[in-house]
Amino acid sequence: MIRIEGQSILTAAEMRAAEDAVIAGGVTVEALMDRAGTAIAHAVRRLAGTNEVLILCGPGNNGGDGYVAARVLAEMGVAVRVAALSEPRTSAAKSARAGWSGPIETLAEAKPAPILVDALFGTGLTRSLDAEPTPTPSSSPADAGAQLNSKGSPDGLLWAPASAGERSVVGRLHALASAAHLSIAIDLPSGFATDSEEALSTPPVFDLTLALGAVKPAHLLQPAARYCGQIRLLDIGVPSASQAEVLRAPSLPSPGPDSHKYTRGMVAVIAGTMSGASDLAALAAMRAGAGYVTLLGDSEGSPHALVRAPFSAQALANDRIGALVIGPGLGRDDVAKARLEAALDSGHPLIIDGDALRLIEPKRIKALKVPVILTPHAGEFDALFGKSDGDKITRARDAATRANAVVVFKGADTVIAAPDGRVRIAQGSSDWLSTAGTGDVLAGAIGAMLAARLDPLDAACAGVWLHGDAARRLGRAFIADDLAEALRSARAAL
Repeated sequence: MIRIEGQSILTAAEMRAAEDAVIAGGVTVEALMDRAGTAIAHAVRRLAGTNEVLILCGPGNNGGDGYVAARVLAEMGVAVRVAALSEPRTSAAKSARAGWSGPIETLAEAKPAPILVDALFGTGLTRSLDAEPTPTPSSSPADAGAQLNSKGSPDGLLWAPASAGERSVVGRLHALASAAHLSIAIDLPSGFATDSEEALSTPPVFDLTLALGAVKPAHLLQPAARYCGQIRLLDIGVPSASQAEVLRAPSLPSPGPDSHKYTRGMVAVIAGTMSGASDLAALAAMRAGAGYVTLLGDSEGSPHALVRAPFSAQALANDRIGALVIGPGLGRDDVAKARLEAALDSGHPLIIDGDALRLIEPKRIKALKVPVILTPHAGEFDALFGKSDGDKITRARDAATRANAVVVFKGADTVIAAPDGRVRIAQGSSDWLSTAGTGDVLAGAIGAMLAARLDPLDAACAGVWLHGDAARRLGRAFIADDLAEALRSARAAL
């Protein structure tokens, strides 16, 4: 089992293409399924110990992986049972089913086990499982499938509910998962689209999801990601290069004997009507490692290391400024608009956040000749780029292209996109970040990274990672001031 930091993210179509390339090279579908099922079995064996395992197998290749895993677990001496949703419908899954010599229960008749493995539906699902036919129980999967097919069911579902609360595949899955000590989903929890956060159905929250071959968008995008639990990758011998990757910890240099405050990077933060927001951004830039931070505008207080100065064209003309942060607490009045225009004309690399995102258009950003990083939350994103039903990755990519800027589309599933198509997605962030000022802290942290002369995408990624790690270190019930201070520990740990 492989941790997913830095791993490629593939859509369903990209994963199929990668598998097809392997098959074109002489590996059969059955051999790929055997690799996947064997990898699943070894992972489950490590976790199951002496406990009994129940594997739920669907009609497609995800179910075929389950049959292989059951066979290999049995060969290793693990007590394993199989419950099927229907007879297999693909040739590879049929072959895997033939390799399982044990009994097969129907989903309705399956008794719980300490370890539950969901191999019902993985990638490629396009429909809800919330309202499937419920035939009467049958003595065998084949008999039940025949009975259902005679009634015109397109899926040949095998289970009948024991109660009114279990009238769907998802209902039965909930019942079995709630009785298990450990629940494991294969590739994806059954009920989610692969390429987006869309919940086609609402499965139980799993303890662990084993991604086959590559990480998929739904492993990281919310709300789908919250149902996956911990995510680990299983290598099945399929190359998975992609422009999209899971965010990893940055590699940041430490100061050397020749370093001074300017070589470490100077950040300027423009204050506005709400000076506390710009204070937070400035403090965050300092704690994230900037050598010199100046706050331009009406503001006072600690820390004393922060240089405070009136906003002026002369202050902006300092050619030592490596990154200029504008937007936190800026306001939207005429003064704010004038300060934004001055920032855009300054020639400095920019982090544009908060109110500034409401005062600008993509074409204005695209016309700039300096590196730009935009840090919108969902509302700001919609205001700047328009609303859309597209998935978050596609929307972030399109926005980055339109503005010719790195876009940090914030949220519980922060997506970072560059104009050249590269994308990085952060793993689930702390729910306690949902408090005022944490976005200002992020803008300051990214400012410190950009001032240190990192590539704009790398700067955005480093800031997001530090921000998330600081939140994890704080645990529960923190405020933005705590978060800014905790950036010191996050940076020091690298």
